[in-house]
Amino acid sequence: MFKGSSLSEEQREAAVALFATGWGSRAVATRLGVGRKAVLRLHDRWRVRGDTALVTTPVKRLYSFELKLNAVQRYIAGETRVALAKELDLSSPHLIAVWAGQYRAEGEDGLRPKPKGRPRKNPDARRSRNRSCSGCGVRTNACVRRWPSWEK
Repeated sequence: MFKGSSLSEEQREAAVALFATGWGSRAVATRLGVGRKAVLRLHDRWRVRGDTALVTTPVKRLYSFELKLNAVQRYIAGETRVALAKELDLSSPHLIAVWAGQYRAEGEDGLRPKPKGRPRKNPDARRSRNRSCSGCGVRTNACVRRWPSWEK
């Protein structure tokens, strides 16, 4: 099951079966009694990947800056998300909409890779090893264990 999906495995299988018989996303959402947005995203994935829309890949794919920029520029020029996702072999057409939003908000820099993890702290703000850990000025056993250089 997809992490963020509000649809159960059975609901997704039923939705894909209804898509294959010609039902649209709104009709499927009404028939199954589920949210339209989740069904619409599943329908877009189904239009790109067909019956393999329910298969998950174990690895998160990373896309290059050039591919993202090319896709966004073509999308803004008027090509459809589904056609671009098929041609560029993307996992979902929703990626193009996300990239387009980042491009509109931040320009080309919004599509560039971001550094992973928490940002580094300011190195000037580090605590000196010559102070006590509590800031009280008293060297306790806990401070000595934490900073062995005080034993000298």
